Amino acid sequence: MGVNYTTVGELKEGNYIVIDGEPCRVVDIQKAKTGKHGAAKANVVAVSVFTGSKKTLMAPVDQQVEVPIIEKHVGQILADTGEKLQVMDLNTYETFEMEKPTEADLASKIRPGAEIEYWTIMGRNKIVRVK
Repeated sequence: MGVNYTTVGELKEGNYIVIDGEPCRVVDIQKAKTGKHGAAKANVVAVSVFTGSKKTLMAPVDQQVEVPIIEKHVGQILADTGEKLQVMDLNTYETFEMEKPTEADLASKIRPGAEIEYWTIMGRNKIVRVK
């Protein structure tokens, strides 16, 4: 599946975490002190890498959580088919289709021949930078 594990207490802003099966980047963590009975709790706010939706996780700081393994690759755009992009990995020369980025700053730079950095997270690809 492409995940590692860590505890909620070890998370920091900017880390990645899996919430509801969706890889997310942590944007805020609030840790509450231990009460009279029980463990300290943490409220984690994260944003989905693929959809941009906000997700929250409330859990004890010693609870195990999944951390997605992020593989970083370099590719070249071969064609723009309207809804998808045809991309060739510049290391393996494998060609595949992937979603177009929805972020305006990335979408404006997408053109055939452009070099891109893309991440593979949990079997899905995402363009993070156009070179």
